[in-house]
Amino acid sequence: MTDDAPTQPSAAAVEPAPVPLPAAAADAAAEVTVEPTPEVPVNVTRLTHEAMTKSGLLWVRLPGGGAHPAWHVWHDDGDERGTGPAAYVVSGPGEQSLPWLPEEVELVLRSKDTGGRLLTVHATARELHPQDADWDAAVDVLRPERLNAVGDVAQRWAQSCTIHVLTPHGRPVEQPGSYAQDSGAAPVRPAPGTTTRWRPWHWRGRAGARRNTRAPS
Repeated sequence: MTDDAPTQPSAAAVEPAPVPLPAAAADAAAEVTVEPTPEVPVNVTRLTHEAMTKSGLLWVRLPGGGAHPAWHVWHDDGDERGTGPAAYVVSGPGEQSLPWLPEEVELVLRSKDTGGRLLTVHATARELHPQDADWDAAVDVLRPERLNAVGDVAQRWAQSCTIHVLTPHGRPVEQPGSYAQDSGAAPVRPAPGTTTRWRPWHWRGRAGARRNTRAPS
């Protein structure tokens, strides 16, 4: 009977020792620094066009605070109608509700893929009137994209609605790689709406109401 001897690792299993570098090569390796990868600049014009065309919803942020969602139609330079590049917004009775817009606002654009905030840009807000030369061109831009319209929308817009032309300009407030740290959440504003107290009728009553309702014998 022989004693079991400890197994020695084979030559292939032993990790080879590092080969020492010459002094000059070691000094050169110590001086090598890894340069950070340069950031690719964002094409704001192209990103604005993409965000405006792929999503029909934007948020108009007023200088005093508060952002209001708005359905819009983006008009670019390649379209003969209107004056672009700009976003056309209509509001009023029978349309979306928007407050009075000052001359300078901010537009918050979302990503079509994630729904999150993609770009925030400065914009000028210009109100159009039916007697303006650009009114008919604005109607031509908005009317084909107005779904489920009832009646003559052009006449209704001229009588009781407001059309704004929102033109982005300047450097973006927020863009990919440079976003504000706050969440952007806003408190719920008080409104007269409330939950109704009336409850619909159920056949043979509600299940919860029938529990433990039998009188003791």
